Amino acid sequence: MNRKDELHRAIVAKLPQIREWFQAERGQVDLPFYSSYDIRDSGYKVVNVDANIYPAGFNNICPTDRESAPPLVRYYIDRHYARGAGGKGVKKLMLITEEHTNNPYYWDNVFTLREILTGADLEVCVAIPRLQEKTGNERATMTAASGRTVEVVSVTVSDGRVQCTCFEPDLIVSNNDFSEFYQEWGEKLEVKLNPPRELGWWQRKKSTYFKHYNDLATEFAKVADVDPWLLTVETELFTGFDISEPGSREALAGRVQAMIDRMKQQYAARGIAGDPVTFVKNNAGTYGLAVMRVASGEEVLNLNNRSRTKMKAAKGGRDVEEVIIQEGVPSIVQSEGITAEPTLYLFGCQLAGGFLRSHSEKGPTESLNSPGAVYKRLCVSDLKISVEGHPLENVYGWISRLGVLAIGREAREMGVRYNGYDRVGLDAKECALPD
Repeated sequence: MNRKDELHRAIVAKLPQIREWFQAERGQVDLPFYSSYDIRDSGYKVVNVDANIYPAGFNNICPTDRESAPPLVRYYIDRHYARGAGGKGVKKLMLITEEHTNNPYYWDNVFTLREILTGADLEVCVAIPRLQEKTGNERATMTAASGRTVEVVSVTVSDGRVQCTCFEPDLIVSNNDFSEFYQEWGEKLEVKLNPPRELGWWQRKKSTYFKHYNDLATEFAKVADVDPWLLTVETELFTGFDISEPGSREALAGRVQAMIDRMKQQYAARGIAGDPVTFVKNNAGTYGLAVMRVASGEEVLNLNNRSRTKMKAAKGGRDVEEVIIQEGVPSIVQSEGITAEPTLYLFGCQLAGGFLRSHSEKGPTESLNSPGAVYKRLCVSDLKISVEGHPLENVYGWISRLGVLAIGREAREMGVRYNGYDRVGLDAKECALPD
């Protein structure tokens, strides 16, 4: 069973109506500078299962897409920040990064992202928050896994002003996901910061994002005249999570089993073979931490000590206090015979690139975002040649666009404001939607 082709035909047939609906929805929200989306294609549905507002992995996107990315960056900046820096727009951009000084793969990501930004006619300074405070150094050279190097400086914020040894930026783009609070990067910051700290994992919730994603997917399905079930992923919030506490595990087990039972009914009604699974994920998590796959409530009750320990802490050692229970969507996508899943990147709401993440030791129902993953080519730029001839990129691209709209609604619900961001009227280039 493969519904992707069905979805592709429906999107192509209803493209004018979809364009009109999308543009109307996009005009109601502010969108982050960039974002990325992990997608699962089970054959019977295609859904977004994770969204990152501070994406890494730019080094893995298709080389052709990388070459096409700088104009997308320039378009977003000129569109939303043209009146900044005394009316001269944005010329000097600071990229603040994670503190992964010992992760060479992360620095390949930063190197590639810096190349894309400089290709957009920007002067770029790469900076690490509080580097000097933590290491005693104002500058450092980071070596990537490829052997390439990235020069970084320490940056601090005092009384709302950025202090570093490079320049005073017109705009700061964050590749730091703000799992830590970092109060000084908040509302009193004078220079424009995108994405805002207020969308960081110190307060962002996956449950809020997926509520909006599923609402939008349902609306999109009505416009495209397809079954909303094909595009939505059942997700529910579980609060008071404490994997070490028997009462909390029992309650979680009951909720997991109830979702499994509902999924079994759907499978039976739709003629889907196989046994359903769920994922329990940290509600404020990233980097694939504090995620576990469970196929029954009993499995939750019988977790061993190692599995319990993995679910106790997230990035930065933060405690996991609430989780989401999410329908597991198997992947039929393969790369060289190995289970894979697509990840797509956007600048604003324009498709910017992608890759297939695969893992030789993981099966179709397991998380592939773990050590040992391999990345293969997936070029969204092929859509410029022919939408009709590229069903994979077309369907996955629209799932990603739904994702960025969901982030927009999420930010609106949270009351997040983009300092210095101009909300301007739509034009023919907006989101680069195919004709």
